[in-house]
Amino acid sequence: MSIPFSNTHYRIPQGFGNLLEGLTREILREQPENIPAFAAAYFENLLEKREKTNFDPAEWGAKVEDRFYNNHAFKEQEQSAQEKSQTSVKGEDIEDIPGNAEELEEEEKEKEESAAVKIQAAFRGHVAREEKKIRILEDQ
Repeated sequence: MSIPFSNTHYRIPQGFGNLLEGLTREILREQPENIPAFAAAYFENLLEKREKTNFDPAEWGAKVEDRFYNNHAFKEQEQSAQEKSQTSVKGEDIEDIPGNAEELEEEEKEKEESAAVKIQAAFRGHVAREEKKIRILEDQ
């Protein structure tokens, strides 16, 4: 996410928004007198919990955000679960079953071709819009 109405293009790090939301929630809940000291104590507590449990809320928040926007964050977990369930079919590897590897390759090729068509269409649209802008500027 970039900062709107700015000449710079800074990117907000993934998970940072989640950390700030947690801090904000605790500040509103506790209503501390000294907010910077409270924030320092909050983050110290968060670091201690992360070291003890190996659970990073920033990383988790980034995955949750990614899942809602483009659904890439949890694919590794889903793929590993699918691979485990598909690797053995009555003691045989899925690659050993005749025709199965070919079907998977064809499916991959179809996905790649579909993606290529979409990319080409988007690029052609971009080129057409740029040419139209140039024509409009020349007419003025």
